[in-house]
Formats: sequence, structure tokens, C-alpha cells
Amino acid sequence: MYLNATGYYIPEKRIPNEYFTEINGLTSDWIYQRTGIQTRSKATDEETIDYMSIEAVKAALPKLPYNIEEVDLIIFASYTPSDSVRTTAHVIQDEFNICKAKALYISAACSSGINAIETVDAFFKSGKASKALLVCSDRNSSYSHDNDPQAGHLWGDAATAYFFSKEKMDNKEARLVDVLSLGLGHIGKSDKSVYLDLEGDGIRMPHGKDVFINACTYIADTTSTIMRNNGYELSDLTYFVGHQANQRILKHVVKHLGLPQEISLSNIEELGNTGSASSLLVFSQNYDSFKSGDLICISVFGGGYSAGACLFCME
Repeated sequence: MYLNATGYYIPEKRIPNEYFTEINGLTSDWIYQRTGIQTRSKATDEETIDYMSIEAVKAALPKLPYNIEEVDLIIFASYTPSDSVRTTAHVIQDEFNICKAKALYISAACSSGINAIETVDAFFKSGKASKALLVCSDRNSSYSHDNDPQAGHLWGDAATAYFFSKEKMDNKEARLVDVLSLGLGHIGKSDKSVYLDLEGDGIRMPHGKDVFINACTYIADTTSTIMRNNGYELSDLTYFVGHQANQRILKHVVKHLGLPQEISLSNIEELGNTGSASSLLVFSQNYDSFKSGDLICISVFGGGYSAGACLFCME
């Protein structure tokens, strides 16, 4: 399975830490020391999740080595959909006239993108599809509350688009070495640490410490597992992309794994936690700088709980 092209869309608007001092008394230094966030991306009213997703797809098209109408599988991955009936997958299908594709929606909190990659892999291996479009987007501002002192300052908005094929299509492509995911609804305070109440309370994180502890554990564990399962040492990694929830989590994981901090790629300082799109967004932002032979691991942790990792090798 190969990654043929990738694109992304990030709203231009940035909300600085100082904004939250006025809202709930949290100082810029307090937020930065605990999260590593200086600003976060925020969508305007016009920048709906459908709009951002469409723009992400458009950004990938100039690099796509085949006609988008050849895509036979569309997956929308998100935990902040605007419509769970006519999903963004269906909107994308209509917008780009991808008439012969299956269209579906996957949600596993911030692990949604990894679960979607695993689903694409399964469709390819079963012979049910040969070219796929994954759109992974979250518009956290649709459900977050700025006056929430526990998590209101964390969230950003963004969208990514990934085109995959079963067979290699071009010289410079990323080959999927492996992908794995875990459902973790049985551990810690998974039932109440992070939740999204669609009827009014929005997205909340009342037990951040439990999230922190388990994120550090499982991001490290899935990274070690996927490397070991494929005959690699951790030292073989060229780059590591962890879920962009908290810079302290990323630093802890990298230190625990014995990796150099400089191979850990991140965008959280500028964009905040962009949800399930976050790690895929970092990969997409850096994709053009990757070289042949580079080995890149993406490892995530999400509410619910959930976790997952995938390993790419640049051809």
C-alpha cells in the first residue's frame, strides 16, 4: 500500500494564549509550560469541516498521479462531524464526482486517522478497493468552550487528505510498512476523561492527568511494538510523529524511547491540538522534505480510550 499524494488545510486565524487570560485567568506562561501551545488555529464561520476537507483534497490534487475519479474508496475520519448522515465523505464524493467509490465515516477520537488507514489497508488486502482517499479533519471549535479552564485552551482546527493506492504509482511515494490500532475502553478513567456531549456540554476533558499518563504509556508502547514487529530497532527511525495533544507528552515519550528530540516533528506550538488530524497534518506538512529510505512512525492516543501507530518508508 502506497501513499500517492497528501494535502492539508489550516485556517489562517490564530488565537494567542493571552486571549484566555481575559476569559478564564490562565496566563500565557501557565498554558505554554503545561502544553507547549502558544497559539491555536481557529476556523471562521465560513470554514466548515466540509469546506476545510474539500480544500485539503484540492491541495493534494496537483501531486496525484491519476484522476481522482479512479478512487473507489472514500473514508472520512473525525470526531467532530457536522452531519453523521450525509457525512463529509459523501460531500467529497459529490464535490469531485467520484461516482464509483464507497463512502464511509470512521470515528475513534484522536485515533480516527490511524483506524482509517488500517481500514484502507484491509480493503486493499481483501480486494474490495484499489485506490482510496482518506480525509481526516476536526473542527474542535464547533464543540469546545473557550471558558473551560481545563481544556478550552487546547483545541485547534485543521483538515488533511491522503490518497492511497494498492500498487505503487510513482517514484517518490511512502510505502505503508504496517499499521495497528487498539481499543482501550477498559483502562483508567476512559469512560469520563474525555467526552463530547452533542446535546450541549460540548467537548470536555475533566481528567487530564489520566489522559496524560495513558497517552505517554500507549504512544510509547505502540511505537515500540510496530518497530519490533517489523524487524526494526527504535534507532532505525528517521522521524517520529506523535499525537499533537501536549508537548510535554511528546517530550516524555521521546525520552522514554531513547530517541533524539530533534527527530520528533511537531506543530502544536502554533496550531494547538487539532484532534485526529494532528499527527497526519504534521506528516503532510513535512512530506516534501522526506527522502528515500526515511522511516517515519506516526503514533497516536485518543479519548475513549484508543491508540494506534503506522510506519511509513519513503521509496
